[in-house]
Amino acid sequence: MSETVSETAAAVRAEFTKVRGVRSTFLALLLFAPLSVAIAALDGWSAKSAIESDNGMLRDGFTAQQAGLDGILYGQLALIVFGVLVVSTEYGSGMMRVSLLAVPRRGRLYAAKLTVTASAALLVALPVTVVGYLVTQAALGTHGASLGDTGVPRALAGAVGYLVLMSLFAAGVAAAARSAVLPLAVLLPMVLAGSQILSVIGATKELARYFPDRAGTQMLTVDSDDALRGCVVLLVWTAAALALGYVRHRRWDA
Repeated sequence: MSETVSETAAAVRAEFTKVRGVRSTFLALLLFAPLSVAIAALDGWSAKSAIESDNGMLRDGFTAQQAGLDGILYGQLALIVFGVLVVSTEYGSGMMRVSLLAVPRRGRLYAAKLTVTASAALLVALPVTVVGYLVTQAALGTHGASLGDTGVPRALAGAVGYLVLMSLFAAGVAAAARSAVLPLAVLLPMVLAGSQILSVIGATKELARYFPDRAGTQMLTVDSDDALRGCVVLLVWTAAALALGYVRHRRWDA
C-alpha cells in the first residue's frame, strides 16, 4: 500500500515538473491571473462610467456583485487551454511513450495528470477569483459592493469549483481526442460565444441550458436558484469526458 502511494506521489511530482518545464502549458496557467484581473478592472471602470453618465449602456440586470465575477468568465479560457495542454502535449510530441516507460500503469499516469490539472487550477482560481471581485468593486468606487453581500461568498466558492471542473472537462476532452487542435477548436468558441448565442435562440434556448459552461455558470451567479442543478450538470459532463478520455488513453497504442 505504501509503495503504491509512493509511486503515485512520484507520478504527480513528475507531472508538476512537466507543467513547469513545458512553456506553453505553464504560460497558459500564468495567463489566467492577469487576464481575469484586467477584465475585472475594465468591467468595473466601464460600468462606473455608464452609471455616472447615465448613458444606458449597462446590460439588463446589472449588479455590482455579479460584475465582480465576470472577469473569470473570460479568464477561464486560459485554464481551458491549460487543461487541454497538460494532457495533449505528450501525445503530439511522442513523449507519451517515455512517460509510459516511467509510469507503466496507464490509470496511474492519467490520474496524476488530472490531479495536477485540478490542483493547479484550484491554486490559481482561489486567489484570482477573490482579487478579481475586489478589483471590480474598487473600480466601481462608490457604486461597488461588499465581499460579504448576500450570495457573494457562495458565488465565489461556486466560481472556484466551476473553474476546476472546466479545467478537468477540457483535460478529459483532450485525452479523448489525443490532440490539442480539436478540443481547442471546439471548446474556446463554445465558451466564448457559441453557447451564449444558442441560449437566446428560441429553438435551442432550452438545450443550451445543459451545455457544460452555460449550466456551470449558475454556480457563480449571485442570485441563482439553479446553482445546484448547474453544478450537477457540469459534474456529469466532466465525469463523462474524463471517463471517455481514460478509455481512449488505455487503448492508445504506444
